[in-house]
Amino acid sequence: MGFIPFTFVDLIDIFLVASLFFGLYRAMKGTSAPYIMVGIFFIYLLWIVVKTFNLVLFSTILGQIISVGMIAIIIIFQPEIRHFLQVIGRQRERFEWLAHIFDFRNRKSAKEIDLKPIVQACQEMGQEKVGALIIIKQSNDLGIVEESGISIDAKVSTSLIENIFFKNAPLHDGGMVISGDRVVAAKCVLPSTQQEVPKSYGMRHRAALGMSEVSDAIIIVVSEETGGISLAHDSEIKRNIDPQRLQAMILSMMRKNIKRREEQEKAESK
Repeated sequence: MGFIPFTFVDLIDIFLVASLFFGLYRAMKGTSAPYIMVGIFFIYLLWIVVKTFNLVLFSTILGQIISVGMIAIIIIFQPEIRHFLQVIGRQRERFEWLAHIFDFRNRKSAKEIDLKPIVQACQEMGQEKVGALIIIKQSNDLGIVEESGISIDAKVSTSLIENIFFKNAPLHDGGMVISGDRVVAAKCVLPSTQQEVPKSYGMRHRAALGMSEVSDAIIIVVSEETGGISLAHDSEIKRNIDPQRLQAMILSMMRKNIKRREEQEKAESK
């Protein structure tokens, strides 16, 4: 009796399957999805046992349940599947040759961003405890997010930002997207994070963290309860930021994005 042949193709197959399961685990981490998956696994295991003992009626019932299982899984795991696909989409920058084919890259050169009116507005809104959610666009396309809100296309100014997030203003709910020196949209819907976060996080903080997981945008949150300022970027959120350090931290995150793109371009040119 010989050994089962194991080739290089089998090794690649195992690696791809392991990568897929690891990606699914990361997408579902912190949610109730793993418990649902365990339940589905036990149903499938029970079905195999029932078929082995040839229990026809029970096997037929379980078979019908499993036959519609894929549709049920898609419905139940819709948020996790969407989040997983968004994370994959964000990694497209690592495959820039595909980006050129499908025109993923934003070819328009971004205008210089003047952070002073944004920082001043955040400081003043923090003092007045006015809630705000500001997305500073970087290289990733935020078209879907912008389309979910109200188009504005106005020059960035402190008074404009404060008026939009004024408590009784019609556009104060949701996020504001800033691209270059323009406010392009407000009242935008952002994806909420699937991470397990402290209960003290409000909806704005969850949305900011979720947005940072699927794009390279820099998101500013002003808490309506405490007036504290938070910054979300690269799947992380930093809270209770000193207003005097806000501009320096945003610039640091922008430089990080630029450095990352430059390294990718160097790697492509080799």
